[in-house]
Order: sequence, then C-alpha cells, then structure tokens
Amino acid sequence: MTEIVRITDSKRKYMELLLLADEQVEMIEEYLDRGEMFALIKDREVCAVCVLTDEGGGVCELKNIAVKPEFQRRGYGRQLIGFAVEHCRGRYERLIVGTGESPLTVPFYENCGFVYTHRVRGFFTENYDHPIYEAGVLLTDKVYFEMKPTEV
Repeated sequence: MTEIVRITDSKRKYMELLLLADEQVEMIEEYLDRGEMFALIKDREVCAVCVLTDEGGGVCELKNIAVKPEFQRRGYGRQLIGFAVEHCRGRYERLIVGTGESPLTVPFYENCGFVYTHRVRGFFTENYDHPIYEAGVLLTDKVYFEMKPTEV
C-alpha cells in the first residue's frame, strides 16, 4: 500500500531525487520554498516526490515530479499526477506542467490527460549551465501542457 504525504520541512533532503527531474540545483531553488512538496511512500520508503506551486490567477504548476529509478514504471508517477489533480480540484482552474520535448515525458503527460498549450523557445539552452539530453534528445524548448482539474 502506498500513501502520499505533504513534506513541510527539510525539503532539501530530497534534492537528489528532485534532480532526477530538474538537473540544476539553482533552478530547483527558485521554486522549492514557495512550493508544496508531496512524497509517495511505500513500506516507509519515499519512492517519488512532486512539487506544486501557486502561479496566481487560478493556475497551479507541477514544477517537479520524480520517481526513484528502482521504482519507475510502476505507476507511481501517474499516482502522483492523480493526487495533484485532486489537490487542485476546487482550488485552481488549471494545472500546468512545463517539460522538455522528450519522447519519454511528452507521452507520459499526454497519457495522464494533459493537453499541449505552448512552448518557450530556447528555455533549456538559455537557462541551464549545461546541455540536457533525455532519451538521446537535446532539450532546447520548454513545452507546456495543461488540464482542468474540474474536468478530469
């Protein structure tokens, strides 16, 4: 059985896990303190985490979602997305997520019910201090997806 709990202190002790989804500490630091962090726990072990931020105007952003490698492909990421949707329902009009244009992450978000909205050209090449590759693809643009929690 798994449970999802809110992490209210010592968020930085999960930095190694957060870095699986966002490769630069400075970028994580920009949202970590203002975000709500949640951990998926199974048998008293943290398997996955996510960070949600209030972006104003009825928008919540999923800034980070990371699953430990040994727990990937077991539905824990999808479970955290489902939790995020429930958490946003009645509080926010839209749940958004920005990601690299990777053949791994884009289908994941689409399969979870997110719909493409727009892109920020050059985001990764202009904001990170090193090139980021995922599944052999150099990430350049940040692509955004959204869903309306009330419609899910």
